[in-house]
Amino acid sequence: MRTLKRAVALAALLPALVWAADPALAGAHRSAPSRTTPQQAAPQQQTTPLQPGTRGQVGIALTEIGPKTVRADSKIKLTGLVRNRTDAALDGVSVRLRFSNQPVNSRSMLEQYSETPAYRLPYYGPTQRLKSAAEPGVKYKWGLETTAKALRLANVGTPGVYPVGVEVLNAAGAPVGGLTTFLTYMPDSTNFKPVSIGWVWPMADTQHRTTDETFIDDELAADLAPDGRLTRLVNAAKATDTPITWSIDPALLDDVRRMASGEYTVREPGSDESETKPQNPAAATWLKSLAAASKDDSYFTLPYADPDLLALVRHKMPRSVAAAFAPENGAIATEVLGRAPDARVAWPTGGAVGHDTADWLAENVLGGGGAFLLSSRHFQQPAQGTPNATTTFKTSHGTKPTLLYDDKLSNIVSDSGDTIGSSLLTEQRFLAETAMIAGEAPAVQRTVVVAPDRRWNPVAGLAERLLDYSGGADWLKDVRLSDIEKAEPQARTWRNYPDHYEKYELGESYLKRVWAIARRAESFHSVMVEPYNLSYQKAMLRIVSSAWRSDSKGAKEARVALADRLALDMGRVRVLTTENKRINMTGSTGTLPVTIENRLSDQAVRVRLLATSENTAKLQLGTLEPEQQLIELQPGERVTRWVPAQAYGNGIFRMNLQLVHPATGRPFGDGETVTVRATGYGQIALLITGGGLAVLFVGVGVRAIRARRRRKAEAAGDGSTGMGPGATGGPGDGLPGPGFAGPGLPDPELSGTAPWAGGGAGSEPGAPVPPAEPAEPAEPEPGVSPSGATRADPGTGGPAR
Repeated sequence: MRTLKRAVALAALLPALVWAADPALAGAHRSAPSRTTPQQAAPQQQTTPLQPGTRGQVGIALTEIGPKTVRADSKIKLTGLVRNRTDAALDGVSVRLRFSNQPVNSRSMLEQYSETPAYRLPYYGPTQRLKSAAEPGVKYKWGLETTAKALRLANVGTPGVYPVGVEVLNAAGAPVGGLTTFLTYMPDSTNFKPVSIGWVWPMADTQHRTTDETFIDDELAADLAPDGRLTRLVNAAKATDTPITWSIDPALLDDVRRMASGEYTVREPGSDESETKPQNPAAATWLKSLAAASKDDSYFTLPYADPDLLALVRHKMPRSVAAAFAPENGAIATEVLGRAPDARVAWPTGGAVGHDTADWLAENVLGGGGAFLLSSRHFQQPAQGTPNATTTFKTSHGTKPTLLYDDKLSNIVSDSGDTIGSSLLTEQRFLAETAMIAGEAPAVQRTVVVAPDRRWNPVAGLAERLLDYSGGADWLKDVRLSDIEKAEPQARTWRNYPDHYEKYELGESYLKRVWAIARRAESFHSVMVEPYNLSYQKAMLRIVSSAWRSDSKGAKEARVALADRLALDMGRVRVLTTENKRINMTGSTGTLPVTIENRLSDQAVRVRLLATSENTAKLQLGTLEPEQQLIELQPGERVTRWVPAQAYGNGIFRMNLQLVHPATGRPFGDGETVTVRATGYGQIALLITGGGLAVLFVGVGVRAIRARRRRKAEAAGDGSTGMGPGATGGPGDGLPGPGFAGPGLPDPELSGTAPWAGGGAGSEPGAPVPPAEPAEPAEPEPGVSPSGATRADPGTGGPAR
């Protein structure tokens, strides 16, 4: 709720932040600063004032406020910009300082003042009128100057925080815009103990890859550019001597290292097209800068890809949690920075933890020492004052040291906006909040931890200035996180994990789909052979990152992209079939060829082939020889195995081919179904049939040759067939049979007995005698008619003879 109120307040009080990004905006009109003597009481407004939470007609933003620490003799200067948001020109617009000379007495009151419109502050000071009408959309510079004495701070002997504001008035004197901030006053000498402040410096980002090979966007390149978010954070730490403790996500270093190593591929989820990006020199430069900036600081690593630990533990996915903390993932930071982590900290997302998650972290992460890092909002606050950052947390595996980062202060730093004006307000609020902590118990040594959001994106210069204030402000002393951890713990009561927080976690339906992908990835890994050049472990962690909590659409797209890529890679190890998926089997027994291929480019696999018949009554399959049962395939290799088969009858039968894991026998991939076409003709039968056909063709050929010779002889006129006597034979069809003397048979004309006549050779007792076939007419001799009559010689005309 406090975050929501803060957002509403910023919307009301900082209306011009979205456009005042440049303090020296070109084209802005300047008016001379005003030094009007402040009045002790504000006059009564004659028109309806601007209501809190409403958008003013004129936007206003700061570009400068100083000094940061006000002394008794300080001159105070505020400059900024105003812009007319309406569609018409506004005449008589002026800017006026408002303030209170009563110090803020608590951090809760500080929160209330931050949401208070400037016109509600009791006193007003110098005023500046714009020289011309405020035209629509035009930006105008303004400046106000005053002194600590004029604000009645010079005679104050104790430190304090005072609210000040700047209001924009129209010609009628009614407020049409404004903002509120704070001044921190410190006398020349103080007797309080400075607050020990420690920083956790986050190095994490959203997820940019699905698989290790493919990026889903190229946004990381912008963050690594000279003016990018990650570069600004590293440069800020490098530019100051303030000690910080780095919190580093190995997945971020992994992504950057991949971009620095050479060309990389970018394919947006759902797209069929990919783009090859060149090696990124800025990535290599950033890695070197990070190593140099952090060399004198402590650091700890987040679990790989910063997964949603609470959701994973809640939905019983301990393997994913354990994989995120695997030593090989933490070793990435060691390789990049050249040294191992010297701090052991368990920092769950949002600084919130439940019983089960705390127990798991206590046992598996903090078993050898270290501390929890949690948000102070989940612990009861004392009635007065801000408690120290060190406490303890009781788990099933013992009571663990715990550091509580200041929730309010961390949120102020994280919600710093994206303009110069908003960053100035953040700086003033940071100084005011820490000064209030110091003033709550001046004689007691206080400790506070600041942990900005994991993906903090401060305006250029803000992070560096905040670190400078931590070491330079009179009331602050910068220390290492380990020093705060050593302080005496203060008892705090844990409020437990709020039930309504569950709706912000990765949901059950989403994680069920992730679990299904994980099972397939494990199945794929189990058939791989060392060395393992293809892994989906990191990819599985990326899609359960806590960064997806605020981007459900992106989470789904990344998950689907990973599932598609996994299916594609698993499909590269497969049973290869013909287009018609048919195998012919001749004979009742034989072997059926089955080809398996591995089209992975850089990973060997080992599988077994399982072949089953859908109709074992008609087609039975045997087992492979022992030495052929285990199939190991190198990248790009293809092998064939011959499956023994026995067919009982002709027909078409279905055979299922499935690759299985060598050890467990569980199916791998989707498998294939082919049809086996079995015929009853074996090889011997085919040889006999082929031999018979050859004899038949030879016989037909011989007959054709004889017929041809006979025709040639007839054409020559000698009546000879060229195969024997010139006279024609008896009736027949040209083959040995009735009426012709076959090999080994007596000529019937010589013996006077036909072979089918009773008692002849080859007859059977009682066999009927086949009827005689009609005699074929004999070839006529020259001068003889076909009927046997002699024709008359045409030359003589004599009678026939």
